Amino acid sequence: MARANPQWQQYTQETEALAIFSGPQHYVTPAWYPTKKENGKVVPTWNYLVVHARGLLSFQDEPAWLLENVQSLTDAHERSRDAPWRVTDAPPDYIDNMLRAIVGVELKIASLEGKWKVSQNRSLPDRQGVIAGLQSLKSTDADEMAALVRASLPDSQPS
Repeated sequence: MARANPQWQQYTQETEALAIFSGPQHYVTPAWYPTKKENGKVVPTWNYLVVHARGLLSFQDEPAWLLENVQSLTDAHERSRDAPWRVTDAPPDYIDNMLRAIVGVELKIASLEGKWKVSQNRSLPDRQGVIAGLQSLKSTDADEMAALVRASLPDSQPS
């Protein structure tokens, strides 16, 4: 977080916090359900995946801690590139100045709660209809949700 951002300054000690991580999500039209043709007893829904992380929030400004975390984050995001940029590619004095401009945010996780709704409450034909419908949209969000619905199918069933 930018050191100039006043949000972190109100916390002088660890405080309880909740971080919400949203995964794939997508609208599901009842038109994808074979059940619509059978009895019409269907409504639209929203499929999603979310994780709530609860714990103690603190802010770090120790240079070694910041450097280690900035390097780790950079390496993770650059990993897939043919020629990944590394923090050590920049002059050390420049990196030192950049580190002085930020404050690290740390959540010491005490509990995790995950929830997902991926059409698991629907019949196998309806779930297969959702997969086909999502795949027909040809978007990354729809493909990610289709993969989750497919992964939720019983192992013995074809998708």
